[in-house]
Amino acid sequence: MRAVVVRGYGGPEALEVADLPLPEPGPGQVRVRIEAASVNPLDVFVRTGGMQAAGMAEPRESTGLGVDLAGVVDAAGPEAGGLRPGDRVIGLSLNLAHDSGTYAEYCVADPAVLAAAPQRASAQEAAGLPLGGMTALVCLDHLALQPGSTLLVTGAAGNVGGFLTQLASRRGIRVVAAARPSDEDLVRGFGAAYFVEGGDGLADAVRDVVPGGVDAAVDPAVVVGLAHAAVRDGGQFLSLVMHGMPEEGRDIKSTVVWAHPDPARLAELSALVDEGALRLRVARTFPLEEAGTAHALLEQGGVRGKLVIVP
Repeated sequence: MRAVVVRGYGGPEALEVADLPLPEPGPGQVRVRIEAASVNPLDVFVRTGGMQAAGMAEPRESTGLGVDLAGVVDAAGPEAGGLRPGDRVIGLSLNLAHDSGTYAEYCVADPAVLAAAPQRASAQEAAGLPLGGMTALVCLDHLALQPGSTLLVTGAAGNVGGFLTQLASRRGIRVVAAARPSDEDLVRGFGAAYFVEGGDGLADAVRDVVPGGVDAAVDPAVVVGLAHAAVRDGGQFLSLVMHGMPEEGRDIKSTVVWAHPDPARLAELSALVDEGALRLRVARTFPLEEAGTAHALLEQGGVRGKLVIVP
């Protein structure tokens, strides 16, 4: 099979397409023919050697890219649960130091990282759901905000920010969505109660609409101190990256939160898509050979919707 790998950590040009052996599912595993895989900042972290720099993995001669997938089960090993060949699935395969990831024609996965794909979405759309959607759910579960509480979401027009805004609004949380002025209609359509423009005046803008500050903030845009300053004393602040932690103060509880595979929660997200309650967005699609172009666009910023690799 063909798969995108990085052999020398670096920029987007470090990505290349390699010919790898077709993986065979072992006991408790299935093989998925991948129809689409979305591009995430986590993939950039792997490509640039972030895993090694952080002491999370040893240097490797070749590392596969990609964690999100949408595809079709095409083979199953013994004791593979209820999944059968022909089942359409989505998945979050957080194998960050392996020969191949989900930028590939096939992958082998444990059923515990897979769930039924939404029926009302294409594979390209569904591929952007697992990591972003699970990150949003984990954040909301961690915050445990009550209906009527206020939540600042930075980068509310992005993938994680968009899911956070939609899911929080469904829970009766009043979302203050921070984004570019051109995105106001978009984030209000996600259910945001308030819109504010990101930038140096973020905290003042938030406190203008929520006097005293919001109960909590989640910071996908990594503006850190600007968002932290918008939180009330004793509130909560969530970062999605280690370098996005603010200085402590005002009894605000700051935490780094990461997504993890959970088939039941993935199924919950799929059901919301099928109900028309969760919107999926694709910006552009790319063949395996253009994965580097997709990475370059992601790093430029300002992408609205997911960049998707189609093997």
